[in-house]
Amino acid sequence: MNPDPRSSLSRRNFVGRLAVGATALALAGRSRGQTPPAKKLGIALCGLGQYARGQLGPALKLTQHCQLTGVITGSREKGLQWAKDHGFPEKNIYHYDTMPQMADNPDIAIVYVVTPNALHAPHTIAAARAGKHVICEKPMAMNATECDTMIAACKTANVRLSIGYRLHFEPHTQELKRLAKDKDFGAFMKMSGGNGFVMQRKVWRADHKLSGGGPLMDMGIYSVQAACMAAGDATCVAVTAKEHPKTRPEIFSDVEEGLDYTLEFSNGAKAELVTTYAQRIGKFRAEGDQGWIALEPAHGYQGIKAVTSKGPLNVRAIASQQALQMDDFALCVREKRESIVGGAMGRRDMRIIDAIYGAAKTGKRTLVRA
Repeated sequence: MNPDPRSSLSRRNFVGRLAVGATALALAGRSRGQTPPAKKLGIALCGLGQYARGQLGPALKLTQHCQLTGVITGSREKGLQWAKDHGFPEKNIYHYDTMPQMADNPDIAIVYVVTPNALHAPHTIAAARAGKHVICEKPMAMNATECDTMIAACKTANVRLSIGYRLHFEPHTQELKRLAKDKDFGAFMKMSGGNGFVMQRKVWRADHKLSGGGPLMDMGIYSVQAACMAAGDATCVAVTAKEHPKTRPEIFSDVEEGLDYTLEFSNGAKAELVTTYAQRIGKFRAEGDQGWIALEPAHGYQGIKAVTSKGPLNVRAIASQQALQMDDFALCVREKRESIVGGAMGRRDMRIIDAIYGAAKTGKRTLVRA
């Protein structure tokens, strides 16, 4: 291997050469005419609830490749306040019923659907028909059949589709994915984890017609995602599940309060998981024959920690998972490439969730449909 020629330079000479080189590049760029930075793509948030207010709005002030240029809301008053706070024109405030009119608005390239689960499919389809690329918050839909209609609508409209799986852009989770791919600890064959919190009062997430289910559709999907990441190329082929007894039936009248469920993968790996609205929990562990990784807290917006059989993980700090997620999709649109968290992944997860609900209902091992 040839030695690095910079190693023989003194610090003063090295810095001097860097300065000269930078000046030369700057002058050359002026003489040729530098390409200005690409214009940020405009995003409209569809739904202005807690996640939009608390996470996506602040994240869009940190993004480098996209910016908030509009909203879709049932409240004109909310829209006006967002326009004032984020500096976009009032003409870019839409109602859910006027989404087709976005087709004539070049300010908006992407729509981020952040409405309740039951509205994900109709709002994604409406945005696609208006010619807008779509990010749909998780879970992708109420069931896998709806996922198929969403994917078809985006394909017909020639727009890109991504799911709001922010953790794929979080460094600790990325290390889990890398370990699964490179098999530093061998294949992860034993996985366990859980995700949940204590729901204090009945909200739309506990209303089946809006949510499609209880904590599995909200918190449990993170564990499904983690298990699929840890399984690498293996696919989930079967599940078993058991619903927890309801301790607060007045809140969870038509959805589960909690579930224990097991995912079986094509390579023989298994994941023993739990999701609940009755306990605060957030952890995931994956074990191979040569080592393990454990994340706890595992799935939060911040503060995720991980340790491995070789010691704690020291990873770079990031300001916002959501900012990285949205920037990546903006680049997907600009570069005409598929999202790493696209519609096919959202559909896969809903196939698994559909099977889990089926298994919980019948008490039998249930195959995951392809």
